[in-house]
Amino acid sequence: MSAGFRFRDFVPEESSEKGFETLFKLFMQLVTITSGDVAEALSWLNELDKQYGLTDNEYGMGNFIEDLKKKGYIDENEQERGAFKITPKTEQGIRKSALEEIFGKLKKGNTGNHRTPQTGQGDELSTDIRDFRFGDSLEQISMTESIRNAQLNHGLSDEFMLAEGDLEVRETEHKTQTSTVLMIDISHSMILYGEDRITPAKKVAMALAELVKQKYPKDFLDVIVFGNDAWPITIKDLPYLEVGPYHTNTVAGLELALDLLRKRKTANKQIFMITDGKPTCLKEGNGYYKNSFGLDRKVVNKTLNLAAAARRLKVPITTFMIASDPYLQQFVEEFTQVNQGKAYYSSLKGLGHLVFEDYKRNRRKTL
Repeated sequence: MSAGFRFRDFVPEESSEKGFETLFKLFMQLVTITSGDVAEALSWLNELDKQYGLTDNEYGMGNFIEDLKKKGYIDENEQERGAFKITPKTEQGIRKSALEEIFGKLKKGNTGNHRTPQTGQGDELSTDIRDFRFGDSLEQISMTESIRNAQLNHGLSDEFMLAEGDLEVRETEHKTQTSTVLMIDISHSMILYGEDRITPAKKVAMALAELVKQKYPKDFLDVIVFGNDAWPITIKDLPYLEVGPYHTNTVAGLELALDLLRKRKTANKQIFMITDGKPTCLKEGNGYYKNSFGLDRKVVNKTLNLAAAARRLKVPITTFMIASDPYLQQFVEEFTQVNQGKAYYSSLKGLGHLVFEDYKRNRRKTL
């Protein structure tokens, strides 16, 4: 007689990998907040460990740091022992983490361009077949249908004859590229009043960059920052972005954004601007004209002139205002009306979702 089976509760073994993953998620958040400062991020993680008991006797902070090094997430500074820096692997991980946090998991789909309702030159065959027209490429000719037409039109004979009227082409889906400039305000107000607004802005920028890289690799994305002046940064720089003791020179940011877009040959162009304040600064000669009180008409008028210039160039500007002051909203409404673009008065929590949705809508639009 068989003894049968005996069942008991399954108790999973604690693994160091689980301990690493738990700490790693927190580390990625902290290293974003600290603008890539590994030492500061680890210091904060130590404090969280003391307060909430994140580690145990089996897996401690020392083990975690060693694993970070072994897995290629941090490198030790050769000149200064004990000083660490994040690696390109970590930079990409931060972007992917931001993408998942803000946009959610992307469904697998077409790589590259985005569809429009029109057909034309493209890289994806459709089911539509039509007669050959002058200007069609040889790659579009459907040889099976064309040869069949030749046999039907000219009959079966020793000499095969293929005329222009026999040719048929398979239509291709026309797809467009989009050129986007993302402007990020790094003026002092982005960390003023004890509220961290720059970290969510960085996360949005990193998520957008990763979205373009993964799902629309043929698109162009330029990122610029603006304070007293404006300058471009690379996607690699995003985790290290910090707020400076700057005013808000929106004019300089828009001028640089339009200069970058003029060089792009795509039909679709757009600007996203993430800011929390009014324009307060202009470059004049070797100095600056500044006024942080109210809305200075000299600064505002130059800003509105650029909004109109962008409209003439068919470049819509989508403004994400991270503020709720009524007089700031009034300025944004005026700016948006002049540009005929879009505006969102966004909470920090909803910023990423709004960027994603509007990015998809704008990018499908042929201007």
